[in-house]
Amino acid sequence: MREPDEAAVAASGEIDVDALRAATYRLLARFLATPPDAEALRVASRLGEPETELGRALSLFARIAAATSPAQAADEYHELFIGVGRGELVPYGSFYRTGFLNEKPLALLREDLAALGIARAQDNPEPEDHIASLCEVMAGLAEGRFGETGLATQQRFFDRHLAPWAGRFFADLEAARAARLYQPLGTVGRLFVEIERTGFALAA
Repeated sequence: MREPDEAAVAASGEIDVDALRAATYRLLARFLATPPDAEALRVASRLGEPETELGRALSLFARIAAATSPAQAADEYHELFIGVGRGELVPYGSFYRTGFLNEKPLALLREDLAALGIARAQDNPEPEDHIASLCEVMAGLAEGRFGETGLATQQRFFDRHLAPWAGRFFADLEAARAARLYQPLGTVGRLFVEIERTGFALAA
């Protein structure tokens, strides 16, 4: 996992906003896809700048990550997202939008992914509307890894597949009973979704 500020500052010293956006999406994807390993926790422990609300959330996440072992993180992940039968949270777009898994939002997402030439990895058993997968797609769009994907394409994908529910999911993660390491990650996600929503609206 790359650090969220890696490649975000160009040789001129100017901030590369798209690289910073992509790295933030990738941070969220990494911790939401699977339990973090020791390297992911080490990287997370170095994050954060206190000047902004998002930076303060990242700093708190960094402090908790530094004090969390991989085994503790795995236990928390399991309780939050897997559980016995079901975890405390269900991190899928279809569930948040309809109350059920594998519903119309997932079918529409698959159509849009196919139009972008994006296919689910063969070793990934999760439906494509898992929050981690959507964050990873947004990271790739911001970086231009899927061809010419300017802000209009990014906004369309965000508006159709993240904006309707991701903020609610991250707010639920903030408030989850089992969340310790993941509580400030929920704050990071909620604030970042709002930043993205505002940024796209200003750019429109």
